[in-house]
Amino acid sequence: MLPLGRAGGPMAQIDVANECITLINTFEVDPGTADALVALLDEATEKVMRKQQGFISASIHRSLDGRHVANYAQWRRLADFEAMKREPACIEHMKAAAGLAIRFAPVVYTVRAVHDEA
Repeated sequence: MLPLGRAGGPMAQIDVANECITLINTFEVDPGTADALVALLDEATEKVMRKQQGFISASIHRSLDGRHVANYAQWRRLADFEAMKREPACIEHMKAAAGLAIRFAPVVYTVRAVHDEA
């Protein structure tokens, strides 16, 4: 059984044996915009993304200096992630997030190694 996150759903599972895909989307922002982007990503995840087929989890991070925001999201399969990108509600939120950023870089990954404390 997967550990549960704050919304009662599965938390991110970073494990080489996990066959899911991971989107790491980094946003460069003006420091005054970081909190608005975090709020937008949080709302989009709660209201839209987590209802999409294949969604596992999302973790949203804000840099200490407020110049970067990162979204770490896991999907069961690449096809699920690609289908999400065609959904009108998802497109609307992705455009809004892009509008708050100076630049952004979404990249899809698979886990290849995990190291824990000794």
